[in-house]
Amino acid sequence: MTGTLAAALAATGTLLLAAGFALGRLAARRGGRDGRDGLDLGTPVERATFHTLHTASLAAPPLRAGLTEDTARKAARRLRSLLGTEALALTDRTAVLAWDGPGGAHHTAQVLERVAEVLDSGRSQSVRAGCTDPGCPLRWAVIAPLTGEEGVLGALVAYGSRESAVLVRAATEVARWVSVQLELAELDRSRTRLMEAEIRALRAQISPHFIYNSLAAIASFVRTDPGRARELLLEFADFTRYSFRRHGEFAQLADELRSIEQYLALAGARFGDRLQVTLQVAPEVLPVTLPFLCLQPLVENAVKHGLEDSRKTCRITIAAQDAGAEAVVTIEDDGVGMDPDALRAILAGERPQSSGIGLSNVDERLRQVYGDDYGLVVETGVDAGMKVTVRLPKYRAGVHRDTL
Repeated sequence: MTGTLAAALAATGTLLLAAGFALGRLAARRGGRDGRDGLDLGTPVERATFHTLHTASLAAPPLRAGLTEDTARKAARRLRSLLGTEALALTDRTAVLAWDGPGGAHHTAQVLERVAEVLDSGRSQSVRAGCTDPGCPLRWAVIAPLTGEEGVLGALVAYGSRESAVLVRAATEVARWVSVQLELAELDRSRTRLMEAEIRALRAQISPHFIYNSLAAIASFVRTDPGRARELLLEFADFTRYSFRRHGEFAQLADELRSIEQYLALAGARFGDRLQVTLQVAPEVLPVTLPFLCLQPLVENAVKHGLEDSRKTCRITIAAQDAGAEAVVTIEDDGVGMDPDALRAILAGERPQSSGIGLSNVDERLRQVYGDDYGLVVETGVDAGMKVTVRLPKYRAGVHRDTL
């Protein structure tokens, strides 16, 4: 997905500069020596290009939400300014979503008839507007297709007072740029759906045995230590409420660590003194944002391989340290460990993890959010325990804690 985004962004810049150059040539012919007396703002081509980039930056945000009546209405005025046309319309395959400029009252009904031909061919067309009103300035229209992952989505219709080859080229390039924004919107939606699917997978993999064993441990204290049973029941309620919350792809490190403490309290009720936990947390990193449910699976993995697969005492150390622009979280246990080659195969997706919550799921989510430099770093060996290190940038665009 990263490569696709990079290619799309590169294409965006190319299309904008092409449209800016086309409009710049038109401005150069019309503008003459504007700007040479007084403040030097560059050549007409440069000024038109800067105007193109600025206007496009204002039109992009609504388009990144997809093609709807609301987003089309917000973008149409900017796109009309970008092209300098008398009027502009945006359509989907069945309706005119937005119209900006004069003539909408008597042109709207004709638009879809003209657009239908372009939707079938997938190519831009320059046509007479066919207006019978002698006072209407809209005489020619350039109809350019808007495309997405599923083919032609609609059209951009730019109206002018006369036929213009420059307008045809500019409208076509702007339509291609709009199409890039719509494709990026689809990528954003796909990424969100993927993240939600992975979170659902994590929730589904939270061990049913853990839930059963936690309730059994709580029940064992009901008669012998009612106060302890009540505390554990509250911990269980808070843990499940957090783990199965419906909102948000991200959480603060403080929230994740609190959920881990609740999980360990419930595990401790079952294993007693066999589970020994050390927490070392720098207060500076508590506000750091990270993918939701990213650390708890690693701790559950440590408990499983440290206690459920062994009868010895297990020591788990969880540390969160400040490392300048990053927070570094380590989860270490002295359990049975595993063969490094088997671990590499699991992280590469070549073989499934035998039980528990897959490390590959967490590793993949980290790489999707932060890039390939931020995957899990795991040190392990047979009968040598396991140490998992997670590096988290303190700030990354698009990564923020959602309001609950």
